[in-house]
Amino acid sequence: MAALEDAGVEIAFGLPGVHNLPLWRELNGSPIRLVGVRHEQTAAYAADGYARASGRLGVALTTTGPGAANTLAAVGEAWASRQPILVIATDIPSTARRPGVWRGVLHEATDQAAMFMPVVKEAIRVHSAAEIGPAVARAARTALEAPARPVYVEIPTDLLSGDASEGGERASGAERASGAERRADGAARAAQSGGTTRAPELDRDQLARAAELLERARRPLVWAGGGALQSGAGEAVARLAERLVAPVMLTYSASGLLAPGHPCLVAAPPHVPEVGALWDEADVVVAIGSDFDGMMTQGWKMPQPPHLVAINVDPRDASKNYRPDVVVEADAARGTAALADLLGERGGLDSLERRLKELGKAVRERLAAEDPDAVAFLDAIEGALPDDAIVVCDMCIPGYWLGGFHRTPAPRKLAYPLGWGTLGCGFPQGVGAALAGAGPVVSVSGDGGFLYACGELATLAQERIPLTAVIVDDGGYGMLRFDQDLKGDPHEGVDLHTPDFVAMARSFGVRADEVEGLGEHFEAMLGHHLRLDEPTVLVAKAALRPPPNVSPRWYRR
Repeated sequence: MAALEDAGVEIAFGLPGVHNLPLWRELNGSPIRLVGVRHEQTAAYAADGYARASGRLGVALTTTGPGAANTLAAVGEAWASRQPILVIATDIPSTARRPGVWRGVLHEATDQAAMFMPVVKEAIRVHSAAEIGPAVARAARTALEAPARPVYVEIPTDLLSGDASEGGERASGAERASGAERRADGAARAAQSGGTTRAPELDRDQLARAAELLERARRPLVWAGGGALQSGAGEAVARLAERLVAPVMLTYSASGLLAPGHPCLVAAPPHVPEVGALWDEADVVVAIGSDFDGMMTQGWKMPQPPHLVAINVDPRDASKNYRPDVVVEADAARGTAALADLLGERGGLDSLERRLKELGKAVRERLAAEDPDAVAFLDAIEGALPDDAIVVCDMCIPGYWLGGFHRTPAPRKLAYPLGWGTLGCGFPQGVGAALAGAGPVVSVSGDGGFLYACGELATLAQERIPLTAVIVDDGGYGMLRFDQDLKGDPHEGVDLHTPDFVAMARSFGVRADEVEGLGEHFEAMLGHHLRLDEPTVLVAKAALRPPPNVSPRWYRR
């Protein structure tokens, strides 16, 4: 607990078990707020949501065996989305462990940490009580250092009550987890030194080569990803784009990096042909803090640009999907600012602004003609939410529309499931985001996904968490219905028997209302719920067609 306090942790999410009760004892009276959840998966999801909304470390505490294993889907989502969360789990007593033998101890696994290896930056096993504080301190630093990702710490339950007097004092920033077993995946090892990543010194030759390419560019394009957002590179990206007079495309994880109305911002994703044309015509692309994942590139069907400059803390990450001419190995904010300083001013920014406004208007008008209910939903969300509100999307059709087309007002105001795409993430992530103190929070789930964590309505009520949980009820898995319709398959397994969500929420003591559709009535009721500043549920009976940014509707084949 002292190590977490020294790391600046103010809140932790967890579930008690017989093996981790000493943690609960120490949290009693600690300045760290403990939020007890109803399922360990929510502990990790809530830590993820907290990290996304705040930029700070999210912490999840679990017990041994099934308690730890229950977090894996959520840890995988944080891994794919590069979020700094710390999972602290207990293991069976160290005195009961026999290497290579499963003895049948309560909650025993032959290698619990091994379950986490594919989805964490590092897994640390602690072997003595004196190692616990330094190991936790080191894990917190490692999770936060770029590229941010989850870290797992495993502590045998008997050590939590052991003697930590030798070396177990409050951990300083320079201490290492002496004696702890450390493992990391190959990519992390390549990017790390001793388990952490230090910002490299700027390579002036790399910057000069990048500047030379860009000075010659006639149709430059900036592509900014989650690394740009996490490093706070918004101002640097804007300055670079203005110097180049270049459109800026933002990935899902960089949503809000440039404010709506910025003259260089492309206000739609590359999944629509009008925006895709900007990529196709570019003679140089500058990729800032991005790995060009399959979801953003339509399965890498976007062609290799004639020239590519990448700014990334991890050169292997920058080069794995598209071939860069130059990699500037640097923190996104620092590298982008240094590159902008080397470029001269160009004319034509007013002309670019007019072109992008016309492009955005054309996209919106076409969508309104093809999917009027979806555009009405987007308008209702924007009309109801204050500028500081945070939207947390689940894997559902309304969430996909928001991920692609919500005009996000600022960084960290939209959370969208990436990489893993874990159904059911939105509501429990919203629990954590609502406690980040960054603004009112709305989670958007489908009726299927909400049921994954509906027990957390008890957490909302008990902890008085001011989250507005929107449930768009179309009677089943609407996205999968669409997939089956495309293939001519019958609707099998996608039409669901769902509860009366309003009655269910009210049974937990949570305010709940229901509306028909996602238009004006929904907008008015959502605005009302946000003004209540208490946990609420808003159910909308509606069905939308999937947006162009989901794979069945990608225009590149």
